[in-house]
Amino acid sequence: MTTTTSHIPEHVPESEGPDDGVAAVRPARLIHTESTTEIPVHLLFREEPAPSSSASPAEVKLRPAVVAHRPLPEKREKAEGDDRDTRDIGLRARPSAPGVAPEIVERPARVLPGIAGVLAGTFGAAGCAVTAWWAGVLPPLAVEALGGTAGAGGLRPAQWAAFAGAGALGLFGFGGLARGRTGRAWVLELFGRYRGTVRGTGLLWVNPLLLRRRVDVRLRHWRGDPLPAADRGGVALRVAVLVVWRVRDTARATLGVEDHEGYLRACVEAALLRVPVAAPGAGRGAVQATQDALTRLVAADAGPVGVEVCAVRPLRVEYAPEVAAAMHRRRLAALDARHRASLVGSVVDSVEDTVTRLTMRGLLDLDDYERQTLVKDLTVAFCGGRGDTGA
Repeated sequence: MTTTTSHIPEHVPESEGPDDGVAAVRPARLIHTESTTEIPVHLLFREEPAPSSSASPAEVKLRPAVVAHRPLPEKREKAEGDDRDTRDIGLRARPSAPGVAPEIVERPARVLPGIAGVLAGTFGAAGCAVTAWWAGVLPPLAVEALGGTAGAGGLRPAQWAAFAGAGALGLFGFGGLARGRTGRAWVLELFGRYRGTVRGTGLLWVNPLLLRRRVDVRLRHWRGDPLPAADRGGVALRVAVLVVWRVRDTARATLGVEDHEGYLRACVEAALLRVPVAAPGAGRGAVQATQDALTRLVAADAGPVGVEVCAVRPLRVEYAPEVAAAMHRRRLAALDARHRASLVGSVVDSVEDTVTRLTMRGLLDLDDYERQTLVKDLTVAFCGGRGDTGA
């Protein structure tokens, strides 16, 4: 009979052994843990049978034991820390600005050289003239100039069809002519669907049924009005910035946002509220750090709408009107304190030098009281002289 226990097996004495007569202690309990099967201990640690014994022990088939290894506490903490770091990296990698529809991406539009439009328009006009002559609807002066005779007046159905075809060819030929300029592009739409962008220059032929939107793709800049900001201490500032930018993706800049210039201004204003701006009078390093931080933020916000931001430079930084007077008084007080400290230091050095010289040269033999009186008189005289000179 076997029983199970949760952790520590108990041992009970049994009969004496055949060799030494000493009572052998055999475990009669079962090993029962949370990760292994129940295995009788006497089957694992039983004694070998005697040589004279002819009976062979019965084979016992045991189920395979599956041991679940638990990680050590330090390994488990390390794994959890790696998971947290991975999640944090994933969160940081997410874009801060909303994206635009993936199908709105700039692609070249199908256009023809301008000579094709000129030829089509010329053929259409010539076809209209020939059809009119054929129908006999040309003016008499034109008929006489051509050396012919006027035909029967009126257009028959065949003549109407020829005249309509030639007129449509002429309209399409001349109506699709366009002049491409350097630094300008056209965004083409057909019934509200994006059909491509034209960046070519010179005389081009574009389908006249397409809606054209002109976009300036040159490097541009604008200097905005003073915008609210704050320094590292939270003091309110007014900053005027210079933004250098250009349109990189004409499709997203035109179709992905209502007004890309207004969107860029809003991005600059939002970045100024998130980045601490260097206070007036700060060093070049602080100003450069502010410029780099503003450029990165604005470029990240404006990039999804096809706008490339090259630089965001603070031009003028000043305190807000509500704190300008207080900061002015504070600066004046600091300057006055430094001036007074330097004045007192120079007076003390002068008095000390005078007393030391008089004493070292033996011109005066003073006790402590007389020395204090002399120092007081010299300090008053020097301070009065410095004050009159400064005034």
